[in-house]
Amino acid sequence: MDTTGRDIARQVAVISATVFMIVAAVVGAGVLGGTPVQDLQDGALAADATLLAPAGPAFSIWTVVYVLLVAYAVWQALPGQRQRARQRYLGWWVAVTAVLNGLWLLLAQFATLPLTVVGIVLLLIALAVTFRRTVTFPSEGFADSLLVDGATGLHLGWVSLATVANITAWLTAEGDPSWAAAGTAIAVGVLIVVGIIGLSISWRSGWRIAPALAIAWGLSWVAVGRLQGEPYDSTVGGTAVIVAVVVLGVSVVGAVVSRVIDLRNAEA
Repeated sequence: MDTTGRDIARQVAVISATVFMIVAAVVGAGVLGGTPVQDLQDGALAADATLLAPAGPAFSIWTVVYVLLVAYAVWQALPGQRQRARQRYLGWWVAVTAVLNGLWLLLAQFATLPLTVVGIVLLLIALAVTFRRTVTFPSEGFADSLLVDGATGLHLGWVSLATVANITAWLTAEGDPSWAAAGTAIAVGVLIVVGIIGLSISWRSGWRIAPALAIAWGLSWVAVGRLQGEPYDSTVGGTAVIVAVVVLGVSVVGAVVSRVIDLRNAEA
């Protein structure tokens, strides 16, 4: 398979998108003198702004995602990866997700809350497409599994929950104050939907663990925020714990059973 100009363009695009994402993260997080994320949009994105906002430490997952994406950008730029069919199938989509990731932080820093919702929904859609493509074109080796499937799966799982939190922040900030009376019931319902989505992603991907890990991580910190922080809500906190355990537990069992079946079929 010969190298084409499109292959080189793809490699450059992935590197450029990743650099943009990192720079946007630095700017958007307020490291260079801007407003920290928790203070943006009049505090609508803070850990104590809504019943579905994860506690602050939850966002450390971004460090893992960014490290994996940077490692992928370097790895895919190697000459040996240039002509690989899987890179051709996935590279452009990974670049799109990196750009949209950085764009959300810039929207949060410089635009309006509704535009952050648009940005994160677009990121979620791009991640869903990218992750689906990793499933339809299976990985080849450890690097593929970790830097492509693992990074995209964690990214998708976390953004799935972050989308819910972002939309909730928007509705809380601009919605009818009377909705607050039904806040607990609505939050519980949304958490159940998140659980269903998490299980659906695991099932449809052949029980891959990465998305479930990220969703369970986020739900765990939603629980911490509601049980140990403000606003306190034991019902929402307890529901978050249960949903996290179910999503991760079922996904792990599904992965083990699927692996056992594959081994038995290979030996047959």
